[in-house]
Amino acid sequence: MALTVGPAKRALAGSAGLGLGGCGAPRRGAYEWGVRSTRKPGPPPLDRVYEIPGLEPITYAGKMHFMPGLARPIFPPWDRGWKHPKFHRPPPFHEHPLYKDQPCYVFHQRCRLLEGVKQALWLTKTKLIEGLPEKVLSLVDDPRNHIENQDERVLNIISHARLWHSTEDIPKRATYCPVIMDSLIQLCKSQILKYPSLAKRIFAQNYALSTSWNRESVLLQIRGTSGTRLSTKDPLPPIAPREEVEATKSHVLETFYPISPIIDLQECNVYDVKEDTGFREGYPYPHPHTLYFLDRANTRTYRFQPDQLRAKMILFAFGNALAQARLLYGNTPRVLEQPIVVQGVGTDGRVFQFLVLQLNTTDLDSDEGVKNLVWVDSDQLLYQHFWCRPVIKKKVVVEPVGPIGFQPETFRKFLALYLHGAL
Repeated sequence: MALTVGPAKRALAGSAGLGLGGCGAPRRGAYEWGVRSTRKPGPPPLDRVYEIPGLEPITYAGKMHFMPGLARPIFPPWDRGWKHPKFHRPPPFHEHPLYKDQPCYVFHQRCRLLEGVKQALWLTKTKLIEGLPEKVLSLVDDPRNHIENQDERVLNIISHARLWHSTEDIPKRATYCPVIMDSLIQLCKSQILKYPSLAKRIFAQNYALSTSWNRESVLLQIRGTSGTRLSTKDPLPPIAPREEVEATKSHVLETFYPISPIIDLQECNVYDVKEDTGFREGYPYPHPHTLYFLDRANTRTYRFQPDQLRAKMILFAFGNALAQARLLYGNTPRVLEQPIVVQGVGTDGRVFQFLVLQLNTTDLDSDEGVKNLVWVDSDQLLYQHFWCRPVIKKKVVVEPVGPIGFQPETFRKFLALYLHGAL
């Protein structure tokens, strides 16, 4: 067979662009060859009635059935005479009774502050002090406050939550995190016989908090549920004396320009400015004592970073203290005669965060004057790691099942915060 060269080769190459192997036939698309398209047909055009001034459209409303050539009638919405939740239509945004022109920036339980503790300190006009106060540390170091067989019982709690509570081979954080927190609280409750004043307390979950304040002409609000709250009949005594509170006037709050302090807060125009502690008037345990926060997210995407969790604890502790101060002293900004103290404990089941916040003032608009105080003890490990399965190398058990790197000092701080105010 002779090779194709010269003009004949160029002719065949040109005919190949026409389709069908270059035989000179015209190229046809898939639709022209009868191949069914996978694209779904579009919806038919709607028979809309165009409003023309001076003309009345002719519809088939009077015929009671469809008539080609006549326009589709438009009927008013059907009023059932009662509200159906499935077909409820909220009013337009600007017609809502709670709509306001001034925006409000709301912090709720899912907000994550970009700058963490720095941002929370600016929003709450608070001065940070590293470590727990001396009054709490004195309870930690006192052996009379320890529980019998304390370390052994805490180790059993860890093993119960991480190994025995679930039938899974490796339980997830959402399973063992609340079990560890609840079991540690129950262990602290066992001291009621030793300290009868612990019986004047109660735990509350899923209570709704709402409080607002102005910060440099910006309206801020804390709203929603925060976690578990331990309430008491009597308030916690102030931590810092009056001289230390007056010394906070010279403290300069740290800024993080050019980042806006309200960058992570939810902006909304439909809101209600109200002070609500989450409990009705006459509640026998009105004073907040300790807030317990859990970071139980299994996926890393939804977890709080340790700094973000501490910022959330500061803001909700501040919100509970501010709502209590407004209930006791009114809405007028002032320096409190009797500061309000609220504690906080946060954990992911392994690492604990502790804080004590003292609300000294409700005058939060400017940076001048008295500041609030917060003591934070960060990243306290209860245990380093937990082996749900033994580590075996060369038929030898290198690491047995159970926790490793247990640190009993962390539970002593947990117990000290619980006993604070009862001794």
